[in-house]
Amino acid sequence: MALTIKWPETVSRISERHIKIGMTLAAAVPLTIFILYPLWAILKLSFQHTDGSWGVDNFSQYFSDPGFVKIISNSFTVSISATFVTIILAYTFAYAMRRSSIPFKPLWSFIAMLPLFSPSLVQALGFQLLLGRNGVINRTFGTELDIYGFWGIFLSITMYALPHAILMLSAALAVADSRLYESARMLGGSNWRIFWTVTLPATRYGLMSAVFIVFTIVITDFGNPMVIGGNYGVLATEIYNQVSGQANFNLGAVIGIILLLPAGIAVIVERWVSRHQSTAITDGSVPLVIKPNRLFDSLMLAFVVLLCSSVLVIIGTVVFASFVKLWPYNMSLTLANYDVDVQGGYAPVWTSIWMSCLTAVLGIIMVTIAAFVIHKLANSLTKFLYFLSILPAAVPGMVLGLGYIFAFNDPDNPVYMIYGTVLLLAINTIYHYHAQGFLIATTSLKQISSTFDEASAMLGGSFLYTMRKITLPIIWPAMISLGVFFFMRAMVTLAGVIFLVNPSNNLAAVSVLLLDDAGETSQAAAFSTIIMVVVIGVLVVSQGIFRFFKVRNVSLIS
Repeated sequence: MALTIKWPETVSRISERHIKIGMTLAAAVPLTIFILYPLWAILKLSFQHTDGSWGVDNFSQYFSDPGFVKIISNSFTVSISATFVTIILAYTFAYAMRRSSIPFKPLWSFIAMLPLFSPSLVQALGFQLLLGRNGVINRTFGTELDIYGFWGIFLSITMYALPHAILMLSAALAVADSRLYESARMLGGSNWRIFWTVTLPATRYGLMSAVFIVFTIVITDFGNPMVIGGNYGVLATEIYNQVSGQANFNLGAVIGIILLLPAGIAVIVERWVSRHQSTAITDGSVPLVIKPNRLFDSLMLAFVVLLCSSVLVIIGTVVFASFVKLWPYNMSLTLANYDVDVQGGYAPVWTSIWMSCLTAVLGIIMVTIAAFVIHKLANSLTKFLYFLSILPAAVPGMVLGLGYIFAFNDPDNPVYMIYGTVLLLAINTIYHYHAQGFLIATTSLKQISSTFDEASAMLGGSFLYTMRKITLPIIWPAMISLGVFFFMRAMVTLAGVIFLVNPSNNLAAVSVLLLDDAGETSQAAAFSTIIMVVVIGVLVVSQGIFRFFKVRNVSLIS
């Protein structure tokens, strides 16, 4: 009688189970180490006294200081003001892009996105070159404009946050049901009344989400206030001054918790709003067709041109200053500013490119694994992993970087072996932007029908085989986009890494800040220009790759 041995099948099942466990651990362990543990380190230090005892004395001590209370007031004043204006400008711009017939829309959209391709402080640098004490306007017209302080932070941070708001509001305005508009017109509604009763309610969730996201961006921004804030202190600059300037880690931890609270509340409310958003488009919807309107289109075009011109003037001033011999005293053109004579020379640029490449590769792997585990291997643990995956959206970059100091700058910690290296800078950047990358990967996975997995399982395909042969080939464009996203963010990041860089591993964005602080404004402009060229170059190359494969796939199909 023949003996049937089922050992290989059992081993196969065990191996597949082990693979799933291994992938779950590969997602859970890094999220716990590089997000949860640093935040716990900050929370612990904020309640810990210098003698090792615990209590709320740190908070009561600093909140009783009138100067510190003033800094908190300054932060909320400039953040609320900048958020309000940013949303109005962004909504109008997005409305012009989606609901008007103005020409050259791709050009205007590209110009509006330019602040995304540069470190946040570039906007402040541009305003400083134009309106600073030695700015070209004061020198040319003999005026005494003072841009430093509230107005400098307000203007620069508004321009920095503008493209983020435009992207969200453009998505909210991208679709509409023309039946609602036709009904409103049949009832005699004017264009203004239709806007208030149809358009605005339909986009209220996107509008509210944009408000919360923009507020989080502006209250946690570090670069612009540092360059142009003057004596107008805000929380983001205060945490840097206390930690880097005075080594006051307890106050740094307290400020970190203060920054974490409004950002966390904003993200929680934004998530709640997103979950309660109703469907704007159904299977019976009729797409809205935009009809030309000479007066309306002219007004929208004028606004768009004015806004884009402002962006071009500010960023263009920085680029132009990089070719000027001595701004604003000697405006003759030169390439001397690109012959960097500071310590390290171009080393920070090459370090940034290397760190950005490392961030892109590791970001694709780590985020895709997390998204795959949470989406495909749903269990009791994945709900907690989902929370950890989106938690960085509520964590300001400076707070996460500060947490890395408290958590990992200890020889007894195993992570200490990579402390001060480019690898830790890359990991910090990945988890700083983990929430956005995770949502990109999750959205791509959700577009794949479960029938693929079911069909593969019915044909005997293992979990690993299905992932390798079906899932990954389908989502590879999203993975490339994810890599480009991480590369761009890594090239321009500042707040998250400001506490982690060192002379041997400095980054280009940090060098811009240091050069400007040292009075080397033209060389700071040169570094900024190099960063923008690298980012835009990578973006262009990635678009070319997508077009190539798209054309190639079409030719193969035909």
